Amino acid sequence: MKKFLILLLSVMVIFNSCQLTHQKEYQIKSVPIFNHSYGNTHEITLHHLHLNVRVDFNDKSLTGEATWEFSSTDSAQEIIFDVRHMDVTGVTLDGAESAFWVGQEDSIHGSPLFIPLINRAQKVSIRYKTRPEAAALQWMSGQMTEGKPFLFTQSQAILARTWVPCMDAPSVRFTYSADVECPTDLLPLMSATNPQQKNSSGKYHFEMKQPIPSYLLALCIGDVYFHAYDDRSGVYAQKGILYAAVQEFDQLPSMMSSAEKCYGPYQWERYDVVVLPSSFPFGGMENPRLTFATPTIITGDKSLVSLIAHELAHSWSGNLVTNHTWNDFWLNEGFTVYFEDRIMEEIYGRPYADMLAKIGLMELNETVEKLMKTRPDDTRLYLDLEGRNPDEGVSDIAYEKGRFFLLSLEKLVGRDSFDAFLNTYFNTFAFKTITTEQFIDFCYTHLLNNPELAVKSRMREWIYERGLPNNCPDISSAYLKDIDRHIASIVQQHDRSIQNPTAKPDSKKIPYLNQIPHDQWTTHHVLYFLRSLPPALIYEHRSEIDAHFGFSGSPNSEIACDWYRLMVEAGEVKSKPEIESFLTRVGRRKFLTPIYKAMMKNREWVPFAREVFEKAGPGYHAVTYGTIQQIVYP
Repeated sequence: MKKFLILLLSVMVIFNSCQLTHQKEYQIKSVPIFNHSYGNTHEITLHHLHLNVRVDFNDKSLTGEATWEFSSTDSAQEIIFDVRHMDVTGVTLDGAESAFWVGQEDSIHGSPLFIPLINRAQKVSIRYKTRPEAAALQWMSGQMTEGKPFLFTQSQAILARTWVPCMDAPSVRFTYSADVECPTDLLPLMSATNPQQKNSSGKYHFEMKQPIPSYLLALCIGDVYFHAYDDRSGVYAQKGILYAAVQEFDQLPSMMSSAEKCYGPYQWERYDVVVLPSSFPFGGMENPRLTFATPTIITGDKSLVSLIAHELAHSWSGNLVTNHTWNDFWLNEGFTVYFEDRIMEEIYGRPYADMLAKIGLMELNETVEKLMKTRPDDTRLYLDLEGRNPDEGVSDIAYEKGRFFLLSLEKLVGRDSFDAFLNTYFNTFAFKTITTEQFIDFCYTHLLNNPELAVKSRMREWIYERGLPNNCPDISSAYLKDIDRHIASIVQQHDRSIQNPTAKPDSKKIPYLNQIPHDQWTTHHVLYFLRSLPPALIYEHRSEIDAHFGFSGSPNSEIACDWYRLMVEAGEVKSKPEIESFLTRVGRRKFLTPIYKAMMKNREWVPFAREVFEKAGPGYHAVTYGTIQQIVYP
């Protein structure tokens, strides 16, 4: 018996020694990162995810299990997942407990999770708990919402790995189901089938039967209510904003019909929108079946609903046909902005769509000019994001240069031919991913098979070279020409007052402002007006302009952002309280970035910028927080 115990002890020592040795090897093992993922996708194919999680607002954590069904090649010896900001507590392979090791952490990509494969396993379950700092998750107290806690995720680009162990690359598509347990007074929603009202158990089941990439995994939980427009579309929002949201987005069914008229049937069953708290870092996120939207687009005049058209268009470009890598990001966004324009044209007419496109072109030219001085290679459509966070590649280039490239193709071949091509494109690559080179080949085969057209398209110049080709389409907008005439009159009146140095102060004002029918303008009219007036004129007459238009304190975040940036540039210290209120109330990165950048360029405003960030930063989502932190503490 004694010999047996000694033998058993020896075996255990040897086994533990092997385990420790293997663990050490995995911790120092170098894993190639492809497509911003550690996943060994050349050996492993993921098919289905079942997620079972419990939500704890007190602990700010998700605790549960992710079960993946997969297949592997004969040579595969392990499966590697991406994880970050989570603790893995156990793993089973086909129901049997398995060894696992978490490798060294990379500041961008997190850590690889290694699981050795045994006996041709086909199912792996990972038990885990997220940490409070998990970057995809924003936990909000009742003080930040309408009295009850709120949680939402933002998985794009590579943050899904912070709340679900996964192969976090856009090239990996899978179906999923989920069981979520949360407080009974809250309603959970996902990028899947969704409940439309709370139940008494706090337990909900979700299904996504169409394959999606990990960046489209989404979850939000809050005290939200639902309003249906018809049998396949509706809006979720907190009670205090639900009525306004319902009124603002009531064109949603028409948008769906217009989109289908262009490019075929909607393939995700339902299309709903949930309005999130104002800390949501983006305008919208195209999570399948459930667009996440910022409340900043609710203006009362429906002038910013093009964002909803954009997220709906993603149901075809991006969700149905997905960029294979983040270097190919323009394939998601350029197509979507082009498609967004087509939807807006169908509903509001060509002049309105032209106005949006003209403003987009102005923004694109400004972005190109700035990037050519700092990161000229990022003015290419096809990006090189190796070693960088793919979030750094998000700019107007993918969106607007992509849109104008596609518009140049439409003008070259005619709209009917281009629409036929896009229908073929969406049908051919439905529920698949595509690279830029695949698109080029497909384009040459199905659209530009005439050699003369291929040359005229200058396609490779658009995609692989810096800046804008000189065949970039120009846009003429009848709506904006009227504003140009108003601006010319203002400038002329201002110049006359400068030429008369003896004039009284009152005569240096701009009476012409009273002739502008700004009460008939949409948000985009106002933005064009502000961006086209000479900045020096605005600085000089800022009090007069503000008194006439009421820009300070505007509830329209698009307008407020432009105005406050101008006030910082003008050194208008009286605006500081309103600017602080805006930067504290709104978390959308698009609005915060230009104001913080303007403040950091003015030495006298730097302390104020940092003071505001220290106060407001804890309320920002991690995506916004990281961007602004780099601005105020370069």
